[in-house]
Amino acid sequence: MDVQTNDNVLEVASLAGHIILENGAEISRVEDVMERIAATYDADPSHFFVLSNGIFTTHRGYAHVEHIPFHGTQLDKVVEVCALAHDVEDKHYTIEECAALLRRIRRMPGHPAWEQVAGSAFGSGAFCAIFGGSVADCIISFFCGMVLWLYIVTVGARYLSKITSNIVGGMLVSILCILCHHLGIGHLGNIIIGAIIPLIPGVPFTNGIRDLADEDYIAGATRLMDAMMVFLCIAMGVSLAFMADYGLHGTMIDLKGMLTDAFTAGWAFQLLSAFIGTIAFAILFGVPRRYYIDCGICGTVGWLCYLALVRLAATSTVMATFVATLSVLAISYRYAVRRQCPVIVFLVCGIFPLVPGAGIFWTTYYLISDRLPAALQSGFRAISLTFAIVFGIIVYTELRHRLIDRKRARQYQATK
Repeated sequence: MDVQTNDNVLEVASLAGHIILENGAEISRVEDVMERIAATYDADPSHFFVLSNGIFTTHRGYAHVEHIPFHGTQLDKVVEVCALAHDVEDKHYTIEECAALLRRIRRMPGHPAWEQVAGSAFGSGAFCAIFGGSVADCIISFFCGMVLWLYIVTVGARYLSKITSNIVGGMLVSILCILCHHLGIGHLGNIIIGAIIPLIPGVPFTNGIRDLADEDYIAGATRLMDAMMVFLCIAMGVSLAFMADYGLHGTMIDLKGMLTDAFTAGWAFQLLSAFIGTIAFAILFGVPRRYYIDCGICGTVGWLCYLALVRLAATSTVMATFVATLSVLAISYRYAVRRQCPVIVFLVCGIFPLVPGAGIFWTTYYLISDRLPAALQSGFRAISLTFAIVFGIIVYTELRHRLIDRKRARQYQATK
């Protein structure tokens, strides 16, 4: 292969990596796609170095460095690029055709704004129920989630930085919920928790853990830091809303903790809420519509496992979260193999019912209301549940890698 052709292949492979990295793919997926494309066209695939926000491509006199800030998530683009990489391996396309198809994928529009707004609304209402809210609380969270995403698509994503957008978004929905509280509508703690859920950074959080499990510590730490910054921005927005209310009324709103409604706590309502809530986040993450039901099933199975362990086996919430995480991973990988689709599509949505979103609000509230012991207790519980998810993903990923390596070794021995 001449130098010019080799450089062209590397550029096309870098374009593929760029598209999926900026739209939510984990580092190992990016490297795999780039190496597949390069190797198929007989270019050396060992010249790529991928970080969480950049791709370095070098070969003899050729060098290309791209800064790729994470600006959002469109998992449908990740699915399409991965499918194209497999088609390229089957020799279906020339390098020029591959480049044209990648450029077309890059121009693919996201889900329409109305669908995203509906996803945020249904996600807020469903997760309000999961966290114990009554039907009335769920309705209020539904409308707050709708207003939140209208703000995101019209103002936040267009004119504000990521940090400012999340702070203002958290403050906006908190103010709406506080207004409802003063009008005597709903339980404030439950409706705020449901309303802020669409802001939770599920993709950076999940990918950061998976990168750590793949021993890519720089990328993993960077993505988890990004997720932590979003959590802090949400907490700051909630704090500003409560402080503004305190300044107006002279007293801090007194909340006694999260209430659990007997009707929405029933098994059927909980599983239906997990199913709807997971599909809602599949919409927000740009999952192809044909996978909505699959994502909903992944989230429902994980939440069913959690509820069964907590309610029937009297298991601690930390252990139940760990085991439920394993169940979500198992079914996500099963769907990934069956649908010939990246596992991140199912995993990042299915894990969402287990993410301790309520801990963000309660820790923030207890801190600003000067109840340090309660804040420490709530924060420690949220961190414990987070580590249960982290440990579950790492354990399952490690075991799966070892089983796959052992299977390949047996196949290699059988062919000798």
